[in-house]
Parts: sequence; C-alpha cells; structure tokens
Amino acid sequence: MNAWKIIKPPLAAGALLAGQMAHAIKRDDLPTLENQDPSGRFGDPDSPPLTIVYLGDSSVTSPGVEPLDYSWPRQIAMHLGERFFVNAISVAAGGSKARDVLATQLDQAIALKPDIAYLSVGSNDALRGTPIPRFEAEYDRIVARLHANVASVGLSGVGDLGTIPRLPELMRGVARIRARAIDHAIGRVRANYPRAIKSNAWNVMHPAFDEHPEMFASDLFHASAEGHLLFASVGRPVADKLVEVWLAQIDSTQAQH
Repeated sequence: MNAWKIIKPPLAAGALLAGQMAHAIKRDDLPTLENQDPSGRFGDPDSPPLTIVYLGDSSVTSPGVEPLDYSWPRQIAMHLGERFFVNAISVAAGGSKARDVLATQLDQAIALKPDIAYLSVGSNDALRGTPIPRFEAEYDRIVARLHANVASVGLSGVGDLGTIPRLPELMRGVARIRARAIDHAIGRVRANYPRAIKSNAWNVMHPAFDEHPEMFASDLFHASAEGHLLFASVGRPVADKLVEVWLAQIDSTQAQH
C-alpha cells in the first residue's frame, strides 16, 4: 500500500481543521472575551498551607466566566480551602499549546515550588492541527519535569470539542476525533507517572455541552460559568486524590529522615 495514502488523511484533516479554526476565530459577529487570572488565597490562614500552581491555556484563564469564583481553578482552590490555606497561582496563558507550556510556563511553575501542579492543555493542539505524536512527546516532557519536581500532579483531560458551537458544522466531527486522540495521548502519558492523576473531561462535556447551550460563554467557544462549575464537579475528586498523594509524599520523606 502507498504510504502517502496512509499518512495523507490525518495530516490533511489537521490542516483543514486548523484553517477552519482560524476562520472561526476571526468572526466579527461574536465578542472577544478577555483572559482572567484565577490566582488567589483561599481558606483560613490558620490552616496548614498548600500551594497549587495551574499551567495551561484558556481553560485555566476562564474567558467569559462571571463571577470568576465560578471558574474551575478557583472552585478547586476553594474546595481545598476547607482543609488548608491555599495559595493558588496561575501561570497559564490563553491560546497555549503544549509547546508553549514547555517554553514559557514550566520553569516558572517549578520555581514556585508548589505542593501540587495542575496542567490543563491540549485543546489548542487538537483544534490547531498539532500531530498527535508530537503533542504526546511534548506533553510527556512537561509531565516528566513536573513529576520530578512536584509531589503531586493533576492532569486535565480534553473533553468533546465537537460540541463547540462556534465551529463550522462540518468540522465538529473532525474536532471530536482530534480531541479524543489528544485525550488518549494524555492518558498514555499519565500511565508512566504514578503521582499524576488525570480527570475525565470527556464524560462531563458529552452530552451536557451538546444539550445545554448555556454551558458556553457569549463567544460560543469558551466554557461559561455554568460550564466551569460542571468541570469543577469532576475536578474536586481529582483534587482530593492529589492531596492524598501530596500528604503521602510528605510522610515518605519524613520517614526517610
């Protein structure tokens, strides 16, 4: 069989999706929403301290989420704030792909010496045509360094991007397939790192985001406050597991001394 026939379809699909995405982003009939910083301190200052750093894309920076306390990073921080005095710090930037996290966020996050790192990236790689093997290699480099430097690492899975109403109808199926492939790549990377915990964003997005348009912000692309609250419902149990891993690491370190 001709190798070009095997290689061409996925490459062509990625390029086509990237072109359609560029066209969709430039729509003048929809608002442009500003990125936000979900950083803050949460909980009782007399509680034990916990620092959590968020890395990633606009899933962290929460464009269009009002009030910002409804964003899933703050919801998780407030949830952990019931037990700890949480210093939540975001180094995320809207539009980031895995390579951007490697280039501009990773060193900054590690330098903050967090107890927990939470990585949410992959949607832009899915929608803008990053080859899956390249994404997986870049993502693995991120997680490897976080795992080597941070006690506990959270990984956001990628949900069903075929539900995004801003995407042209014909491209939603391609977006769904690409998102699933990226989510599987994240899962494969996670399997190599015992102190990393992955959330399942796929099940929470489908069918909820298909059936309830209020899950999207006014730009018809980013998740709304309601969508973020749904993400938080998945993220809170993950956060609890991350705390367990972090505390186990503390116990292990103390036992060695």
